[in-house]
Amino acid sequence: MTDRIEIYDTTLRDGSQGEGVNFSVDDKCRVAEQLDALGVDFIEGGWPGSNPRDLAFFERVRDLKLTHARVAAFGATRRHTLSCDDDPSIQSLLKAETPVVTIFGKSWLLHVKDALRLSPEENLEIIEDTMRYLSARASCVIYDAEHFFDGYKTDPEYALATLHAAAAASPYRIVLCDTNGGSLPETVARVTREVFEQIDVPLGIHCHNDGELAVANTLAAVSAGAVHVQGTINGYGERCGNANLCAVIPNLELKLSRTVLGSERLKKMRETSRFVSEIANLSLDSRAAFVGDSAFAHKGGVHVSAVERNPMTYEHIAPEAVGNRRRMLVSDLAGRANLLAKARELGVVLAG
Repeated sequence: MTDRIEIYDTTLRDGSQGEGVNFSVDDKCRVAEQLDALGVDFIEGGWPGSNPRDLAFFERVRDLKLTHARVAAFGATRRHTLSCDDDPSIQSLLKAETPVVTIFGKSWLLHVKDALRLSPEENLEIIEDTMRYLSARASCVIYDAEHFFDGYKTDPEYALATLHAAAAASPYRIVLCDTNGGSLPETVARVTREVFEQIDVPLGIHCHNDGELAVANTLAAVSAGAVHVQGTINGYGERCGNANLCAVIPNLELKLSRTVLGSERLKKMRETSRFVSEIANLSLDSRAAFVGDSAFAHKGGVHVSAVERNPMTYEHIAPEAVGNRRRMLVSDLAGRANLLAKARELGVVLAG
């Protein structure tokens, strides 16, 4: 187990699938530069085989002066009726010329039989063939095991077989995905630990938020051995969204003492959250943990009085650690401490 946790940001791909999110090519380039400045390790730019806009982004991103992050192109395993040489989607990944290629495959027999309409053996063959093909042509290949936790729940032997098929090509990471977002933290921790003991490739985690547990599930997977975390800024994503990196990263760095961004870059967390929300033209939730306007706002008189003496009484971290600030509110619930604090904040000198 390592203290270093990689951050794989998929705001520009998975996040763009969220309702109301619509990034232009210019938008995607600006967000990519901001994510690079934040210090994420990977930026998943899109699916070049799915739409012209993502193809245009991959052409433009080559000219950006990114100093830290590696750009990833995303796609699916080959179609069962085509070879990798003949599959347009596979070829579009190579034409994107990104440092990283990420491929997803099916782990759940329900999907294999009902969505792909393939035999279990055919699915395994497709996974291994696609991974071997890309690994021979791309410098870094990541495998996303789609619906892994649901697949493991119904048939753990087959779900593991799909990982072994991918592992045969020695990918950089194998990522366990809670694609439907319905798993519980104890399940994610247990399953990740069991996979960790049987797969030699370092593991990652990709969680959706349909049960409001994506952040908790991500942290559970890291505690069980995952070294690679996927998520989006502000939790943008399809349905209820993805794991919110604006909460995942501070929790990893400040609560679990893992090396992620470092203390200086962590101070860009709120700035990045606000930047991406503005580019997406979506209001930032004021109650968002760590980065929201209300995250360190104090209204009750008893609270304000205590915080004035020692902020730890009602703040779980120092707001400055994530680039946020403390705010004292004045209302009918305010006491003398609120009024004095607000006066100091506004630079008002009170007589007597």
